[in-house]
Amino acid sequence: MATTDGTRTTADSSPVVRVLPLLGLPHLDRPFDYLITPEDATAAQPGVKVRVRFGGRLVDAIVLSRHTNSEHGGRLRHIDRVISPEVVYPPRIAELIDQLADRYAATRSDLIRTAIPPRHAGAEAADHATAWEELGTATEPDLSAWSAYGFGESFVDAVLAGATARAVWQIAPGEDWAEALIALAVKVVLDGGGALLVVPDQRDVDMLEAAARKIVGPRQITTLTAGLGPQARYRRYLSILNGQGRLVIGTRSAAFAPVDKLTLAVILHDGDDNLVDPRAPYHHAREVLTTRSAIEGCSLIVAGHARTAEAQLLVESGWAHDLIAPRDTLRTRSPHIRAAADSEFELTRDPRAGSARLPAAAFDAARRALARAEPVLVQVPRKGYVPTLACRICRFPARCRACNGPLGLPEGGGASVPTCRWCGRPDARFRCGECGSQKLRATVLGAQRTAEELGRAFAQTRVVASGGNRIVEEISPGAALVVATPGAEPAIAGGGRYGAALLLDTWALLGRQDLRATEDTLAKWAAVATQVVSAKDGGEVIVMADPGLPVVQHFIRWDMAGAAARELAQRAEVRFPPTVHMAAVDGAQASLDTFLELVELPEQAEVLGPVDLPASEKLPGEYDERVYGPPQRLLIRTPLGPRSELGMALRRGAVQRATRKDDLPLRIQVDPVHVG
Repeated sequence: MATTDGTRTTADSSPVVRVLPLLGLPHLDRPFDYLITPEDATAAQPGVKVRVRFGGRLVDAIVLSRHTNSEHGGRLRHIDRVISPEVVYPPRIAELIDQLADRYAATRSDLIRTAIPPRHAGAEAADHATAWEELGTATEPDLSAWSAYGFGESFVDAVLAGATARAVWQIAPGEDWAEALIALAVKVVLDGGGALLVVPDQRDVDMLEAAARKIVGPRQITTLTAGLGPQARYRRYLSILNGQGRLVIGTRSAAFAPVDKLTLAVILHDGDDNLVDPRAPYHHAREVLTTRSAIEGCSLIVAGHARTAEAQLLVESGWAHDLIAPRDTLRTRSPHIRAAADSEFELTRDPRAGSARLPAAAFDAARRALARAEPVLVQVPRKGYVPTLACRICRFPARCRACNGPLGLPEGGGASVPTCRWCGRPDARFRCGECGSQKLRATVLGAQRTAEELGRAFAQTRVVASGGNRIVEEISPGAALVVATPGAEPAIAGGGRYGAALLLDTWALLGRQDLRATEDTLAKWAAVATQVVSAKDGGEVIVMADPGLPVVQHFIRWDMAGAAARELAQRAEVRFPPTVHMAAVDGAQASLDTFLELVELPEQAEVLGPVDLPASEKLPGEYDERVYGPPQRLLIRTPLGPRSELGMALRRGAVQRATRKDDLPLRIQVDPVHVG
């Protein structure tokens, strides 16, 4: 029998809706019961968005379930209205959100904000009923590329048979990875399944989309990227939700796309920082897809030229398998990779290094490629002209006498006076604070300065600089010197490749104070080498680094799995992720002390610190250091075990802290990419 709460009539059937208000507060991240009217009874189904009055204001909420009675002993309010009858939070996404919230000590509303785009009424009027097959004509894809890899054919057969097959794919040099992945994804969709491909940036999306357009119609491809407007993003989300969008390509947040009958998920270059959400709870797209694979039973490919320690752990644990080309195939496809010492002493002795900062081996490799009318790629670690300077005698970094900022030379090369990169003050009379010397040297030459030097050494050759806010997407074939920073390497029109590649100033990448410096550097080198023609066609890669370094030897042999295994073993020795679970908790000293009192950590948890927050990190929200002191960081680590155990403990601690109304910023990151 219908009841009223004083002014509104209540529905007869299942009048109680259990909703999750999207508030972003840990202690309110739980269900609340409301009533519905007869008018809303049909639309207010689990998974739809509604508006409810909470704490005196109207907020969005998600309907979780419908009930006949409520366990709440008090009086219930009615929901304000149903925002839309679209079920935007289906059960498979709800389960994913629940597991990730436990994993990352997160509030579900923070994850829902990423997973579900804001509603746009105009998008709901679009056609979402037309079947994928009717949107265009698809041709049978060519899957032969997978035959070049050990167990590649059996892996493809398992995916197409609907089994849960998981692999870490080491992309061989010169492989057209976009066409290989799209071919498998399209075959999955043609067989009635769904495919989801997640990549780090727009350039990768464009490459996959271009490959897909060769075998399917443009309307059969659904892309999800940050550059889409609100209406387009919500329209495509609904298209996927209703089973129309079955071939989905996107960046980080696309990992949550509710693909129907998801059969294959792919993540490319999982070591790329773009795949980590910069907002709480700082989740990684790889972890989203591995969780989906476990929940939905879909196959998964973790693809890349190099391999992360996390991917290696998946292989060593038996959760995923290797997909690597045989040694003979690698030798056939790889360019000739050599190492050349890049010490100042060696360059001084080399007569050809005076004008181009290149030893004879690199100079000759460039000259041979240019003679074949092929472009040469030169990778430098930083953009600009001369980003940083140091004392020539003692190598101490050159600092500004006014603000202690780093001295460098401005881009363009017109000014020869060292200038502070922080305050812009020139310092024409530099004197080292350590040894008193007035002599300076460049610690790293930027892309602009390197391009200028190479232009003088190869006067008849066009020089292209790409990096920073001057990224060149594509160049025409022919002889050219291309100087680029990592990730800004131009493609060659028509699918061409470089004749040679020179990797300069490698110590600036290897010497970074970062747990992942070696891993990241190898990935950057591999991304360059795969763009160079094979050794049988004259392709050469010269890496300016000590040949005795293990990472250089792995690169020369193209042993990416061996490099990842070594990296993982080294992490295990010092008990760092991914061989342990680790959380970084940042905040004021008083907040950290309170949090440690409230949280009940797992039995074998170890607390490290607190220490000062790394200079490159900032706390979210407003934080007055003069009042609360320098922000601090705690590290909490536990042995590998249930992946959500640490996160759930931290989440409960955050709830306890919130009930005490501690308003100071506190950031919790579980298994952060950068520890400090």
